[in-house]
Amino acid sequence: MIRLGAGRLDRLVAVGAHCDDIAIGAGGTLLTLCLARPGIRIDALVLSGGGSAREQEEQAALAAFCPGADLRLTVLKLADGRLPAQWDQTKDAVEELRGQGEPDLVLAPRTDDAHQDHRGLAQLIPTAFRDHLVLGYEIVKWDGDLGRPTAYQPLSPEIAERKVQLLQEHYPSQRHRPWYDREAFLGLARIRGIECHARYAEAFAVTKLTLDLGE
Repeated sequence: MIRLGAGRLDRLVAVGAHCDDIAIGAGGTLLTLCLARPGIRIDALVLSGGGSAREQEEQAALAAFCPGADLRLTVLKLADGRLPAQWDQTKDAVEELRGQGEPDLVLAPRTDDAHQDHRGLAQLIPTAFRDHLVLGYEIVKWDGDLGRPTAYQPLSPEIAERKVQLLQEHYPSQRHRPWYDREAFLGLARIRGIECHARYAEAFAVTKLTLDLGE
């Protein structure tokens, strides 16, 4: 398996349409990064759930997924499932996030995600973060839209187990969903691990990447 490093990471941006998107799609990667780079700054933006119990869940969850990080989380109050009708507000939020500084890495939904909110947000990210490495995370769900990813972050068994534990602990509002369980999360991580010669992994889509092979 070919391995490419991203260089020094001091600042990261993570965006999600809903509370729990970031943790489901990239929780293991966040844990891995934060444990390796204490003090890393993480600017996180979630479009919906603001002012509700879901925001409280997200605050506690991302604090746990980002131990030792300089975490700055914003949760907006856009309507869940209605992002296409709130395009201007979403675009403004992404542009405001972009104006806060230069991230070394952006974690966002995949552009081919079947959920309209995820997909719409993903399509806006490259319009603001034009010269940044963007990793599109995947979210297991009823739609069955999982594809063939192009990038992997291997996860240690301890990190994979910790991710599942935190998802169950911090998002009680989602436990009723038939796909929201240990077997689904750990099973997908095991499959992605097989694909990259690791025990567990998270997978991402990369739409554009510049190589510096001569340095």
